[in-house]
Parts: sequence; structure tokens; C-alpha cells
Amino acid sequence: MTSWLVADSVWWDGRWRTGTALRLQDGVATPVPEDEIPRGAARRRLPGTLLPGLCDAHVHSALVDLATVRAGGIASVWDLGGVPDKVRELAERARRPESGLPRVRLAGPFLTAPGGYPSDRPWAPAGSCRAVRSAADAVDAVAEARAAGATLVKVTAHAAGPMLPPPTLRALVGGAHAAGLPVVVHAEGPGTVATAVDAGADLLAHTPWTEPLDGALVRAAAAQMTWISTLDIHGGDRPTAAQRTAIANLRRFLEYGGSVRYGTDLGNGPLPPAVNRREIRALQAAGCAPDAVLAAMADPAAGPSWIAGGLELDPGRFADVLATTRVVGPEVRPRPVG
Repeated sequence: MTSWLVADSVWWDGRWRTGTALRLQDGVATPVPEDEIPRGAARRRLPGTLLPGLCDAHVHSALVDLATVRAGGIASVWDLGGVPDKVRELAERARRPESGLPRVRLAGPFLTAPGGYPSDRPWAPAGSCRAVRSAADAVDAVAEARAAGATLVKVTAHAAGPMLPPPTLRALVGGAHAAGLPVVVHAEGPGTVATAVDAGADLLAHTPWTEPLDGALVRAAAAQMTWISTLDIHGGDRPTAAQRTAIANLRRFLEYGGSVRYGTDLGNGPLPPAVNRREIRALQAAGCAPDAVLAAMADPAAGPSWIAGGLELDPGRFADVLATTRVVGPEVRPRPVG
């Protein structure tokens, strides 16, 4: 079934589009010139601005209320570590439009060294960690995650506890890539970012925050990987030295051409279960212009979102306005256009 949405303005594919409508077909939104809407087709109008669904690329679904997250403007999430069966059940429910949940992309369990982070943390539910004991076991761990529905894998490298030996980590990355899965690494502490880069990882789950990174390392990371921001976990309304370090690392990473995804580590502390204006402001402080923030958040496959009052790109107003984004779903009933 095909339907058409029109609005006062459309931001899509990294740019403003004029005279544009969105064609919705099987849950997929495609920008189309408004004058190409078939004669007699039912159009529905929303005030303000239409834009792609917004994605939080670092969430722990078992620790949050996903319905509240979607109501707060987030159309899709990446679950970066949880009990595989429970997260897969959520992901399957979320595929139904009437579920009221954001779409869920899952990484399966945390893949870690025996006794490694976060298996020693009380917040990590039983079954959410999978110890990897050898390079051969790494291949099995990837296959298990994929069988559980993972479309990426999450590996931990935490310098304060047991870590995977480099040959095992390389085997994990190689096995994941052979299966077509990107690898996200939680890199925390001295040497862990270099370890992730050397192993060929694709993403970091967090912008590095424990120390300023060497310029050569940042340049190498920028050529290879994407960083997920998670800047607001360091202090919230009272930014800390760790946040200042993370912002400085991210600024240099971006200057070297690195790519960033918006993510909050939702479930980790008192973070808003919605579009997080503090995270957006921190990205701006790292040098992201409003268009770059939107690109870091956009997930066109999650369908359209909208801002009733219209999107503003003025840097001082941008975060507050973007925080009013809502997902276009069955509960949104646009006004028919005659």
C-alpha cells in the first residue's frame, strides 16, 4: 500500500528539499517531487518538517522502556549488549507497526574475556555476556550471535580487567567480517583504542574519554572506523574532565575525516529516554554543525519523523528544536489534503 506525506519542508539525504513529498510504501519512505504524486492519490499533510527517523546507536534495551524511547522521538536503536533471546524478542515485536517500539538492531551478547568487563558488573543480566576462550572459540561466538539475530557484534576491551589476547580479538573481527557483520568495540583505558584499531574493528562503542589520544592513533582510527558519541554519560548537566577529554578526542577525529554516529548508552545512568539535547550540544561542541548531527542520527530505513514547529538549523536553537522530533507512525494522523 502506498501513501503520500507532504509538509512545509523536508530534510532528507543531507539536504533541504523543496517541492518534495514522501512516498510511504511497505514502511519505506522515499522522497519524490510533489508534482509526481499521481492524480487523485490521497495526500496527508503534516505541519513543520519531515526528516528521516532518528537512531540512537548505543542502547541497552533490557535497561530501558523502549516505548518511552520511541515516544521521545527515537525511531530506531542499536542494542549493544544484552541477553540474546530477550533482545531478539523485542526486535521481532518492534517490526510490527502497532507495537509502539523503535526498530531494534541487535549485537547479541557482550563478547569478552573470561571474567572480563562487563561480566563483573551487577547491571549486566545473566546471559548477557559470552566469554571467548580462544581464537577457535571466537568463530563459534560469532556464529552464535548471528544465529540469535545479530547484525553486528559487540566486543569489550577494558584495561582494568581481563582482556582478550590480540590473536583472539583478531579472530573475532575476522570471523565477524567473514559473516558480513561489523564489529563494535568497547575500548576503555590505556592501549585499548590502539588494540581495536590494530584488530581491524569497525566502530567504537564510545568516544574515547580516559586520556587524550595520540594524533597518529586518531588519524589511523579516522581512516578505519566510526565512533559512537556517548558524550553525555560523562556528567550530564555537570560536564566532567572525562567529557572534555572525549570532546577533544572527537574533534580531532572529525578533523581527520572520521565518521560519528549519535549514541547515548541509554540504560547507563540517568539519561533522557528520548532525543538527548545534551548529547546533541556536546556533538556541536566537538565541531559538528547541525547538518552533521542530523547525518549522525539519520536512519531513513526507520521511516520518517517530523518536527511540528519546523526544523531550525540555528546552532543555538538546534538541539532544543530537534528534541521535539516525533516518529511518524500509526498514532500520527496527518490532515488529509483535498
